[in-house]
Amino acid sequence: MIRRVASEAAAVAPVAAEGPCSTWPGEGEKWLRRHVAQLAGEIGERNVYRPDALEATQAYLRACWQDQGYTVVEQAYTTRGVSCANLEISSVGRPSNGPILLVGAHYDTVPGSPGANDNATGVATLLELSRRYAAVRWPGELRFVAFANEESPFFLTPDQGSLRYASQARSRGENIRLMISLETMGCYRDRPGSQAYPPLLRYFFPDRGNFIAFVSNLRSRLALQRLVRAFRAATDFPAEYIATLAMIPGVAWSDHLSFWRQGYRAVMVTDTAFYRYPYYHTAQDTPEKLDYSRLAAVTDGLAQALWTLAQQRRL
Repeated sequence: MIRRVASEAAAVAPVAAEGPCSTWPGEGEKWLRRHVAQLAGEIGERNVYRPDALEATQAYLRACWQDQGYTVVEQAYTTRGVSCANLEISSVGRPSNGPILLVGAHYDTVPGSPGANDNATGVATLLELSRRYAAVRWPGELRFVAFANEESPFFLTPDQGSLRYASQARSRGENIRLMISLETMGCYRDRPGSQAYPPLLRYFFPDRGNFIAFVSNLRSRLALQRLVRAFRAATDFPAEYIATLAMIPGVAWSDHLSFWRQGYRAVMVTDTAFYRYPYYHTAQDTPEKLDYSRLAAVTDGLAQALWTLAQQRRL
């Protein structure tokens, strides 16, 4: 199953080109559905307490990326006696000493949850974006990373995959100009009152959960604004954004925080998770709950926005 799905993805990978590869109607949605079905349906709960599932997830990611034509680099480590790894690929582009645009998503889940929305949607989007750019001549370096161990009890500890990654990137002096964290992206609701917020923010944003959110700290606000402008230029999909304090609940609750802590600019792209999605961190977070059509529209916008950012002198 893993090899067949990944090989089919390779069959539609583009030849060397400028900009993201084109996609026919429904193609992106098809791959997003298949990736989520494999991760949250076939494999299910993915964490160190289920090491076979964690290994199967890593194998699936490797197979997809290798069949897209990438060389997969592993940052392996062991925690609680289980082998874990951040998996990294890079686009065709200039030497790696130039500016880096990094897109990442965590592939683990909380115990007891199959993690369809949190975070198979982020990983599926990561895989679809990498497919679009599999043979693109990138002006700089575009890097895709699947992170281990974002969820509790590893969040904010040395065993969180993204914290290990960001720390080592800083120690090597890597010029990561912007990190984009894909986190819980598949729930969209048009009903009035379907969107909740931290205190006070509800007065400034829509009460319908039908938009994608871009979130950053204050230091990353200019990069956030450029990303949102690029996204809105590419698609009419509703998008909201905020640059604010990390102490606000939910603002810093993903892998972008690891990069903030290392002094890098970073933005989270999210459907706002528990502020909208009632199955967050539960056994009911299953593939059929998600809106793949709108997730595909968001992915399309992000694919073009990445290329727009790449043409700018500064990220």
